[in-house]
Amino acid sequence: MKALHLWLVACLLPSLAAAEIVWRGDFETGNRSQYSTEQMVSSDRLQVVTSPVSEGKYALKATVKQGDDPINSSGNRNELVYLSNEKVGSEYWYRWKVMFANDFPSVDAWQLFTQWHHDGCCGSPPIEFFVKGELIRLTLNDSGTVWNTALKRGAWQEFIFHVKWSPDASVGYVELWHNGVQVLKKTYAKTMFSGQNNYLKLGLYRADTIKPVGVVYHDGMIQATKREDVFPVVQPDPDPVVDAGTPVDAGTTVDAGSPQEPDPMFDAGSPVDPDPVVDAGSPVDPAPVADAGTNTGVKPAPLDEGEGDANFQGGCSASGGSLAAFSLLGLLGLARARRRRS
Repeated sequence: MKALHLWLVACLLPSLAAAEIVWRGDFETGNRSQYSTEQMVSSDRLQVVTSPVSEGKYALKATVKQGDDPINSSGNRNELVYLSNEKVGSEYWYRWKVMFANDFPSVDAWQLFTQWHHDGCCGSPPIEFFVKGELIRLTLNDSGTVWNTALKRGAWQEFIFHVKWSPDASVGYVELWHNGVQVLKKTYAKTMFSGQNNYLKLGLYRADTIKPVGVVYHDGMIQATKREDVFPVVQPDPDPVVDAGTPVDAGTTVDAGSPQEPDPMFDAGSPVDPDPVVDAGSPVDPAPVADAGTNTGVKPAPLDEGEGDANFQGGCSASGGSLAAFSLLGLLGLARARRRRS
């Protein structure tokens, strides 16, 4: 079992070491300092709170009321800005979690909660996640809405977003996982505008025609270069139960010849399965294989870190004990025959 543990450690550590989180916006600082700036009418609209949270100790509560317009632009908003400035040709994984309040408005108008905006002055951003009516949508400026799902209130939802940033629709692409399930396979599109950089915004930004107060919570945002940072390696059971097989009675009761003596029992040893094989398995991946191509809602492909030789063999044979028993019986029978003749 110790050999099995050493094999697992040797196999898992290289993948962990290779991972790289390049930025965290998870609010675990207890404030908004992980972000570059805020666009808010007052600090109570973007509050770092201790409840509710999805992970760690802190989350963001974003509130928008009709008339909130901190930058004198279209719509009402209170958003955090992170000047990520992803370069053309770069590739990143993003993971974050969102919860819509139980009274989140149901209106036939757009309500953005996460977007990657261009640094130009005008127009819709290249990538936006928003609610309209009772649907959550992912829209690409170049391709329109490429995914949607029913709006669910009062529960944390996880988004994992894989992006290749490029203004070339034959190079740039996106993939999306929602609550651990791949809901959008690799979709090629312009993910940037030519000659412009992108930056991240999250909070709540909505049409100024919406009257009810809107509240949405954000937590756990990370940006990474490696898939395993957003799909962490799951540790296997450190002590798996191994079935050594059904016990077999190798002993035999033999009459040694004398009616006055009890029949001796010769035990050939404890029942042992001759060659139990323990398969430690390949390193556990949190998600099954996902093919990139069409939107079918399958899970992501596992990391291919190579497979080690996980077959550990042990145990011993009980046949030697049986042969020894029969040999001893033969010697005892010969000795008794000689005594009778004398």
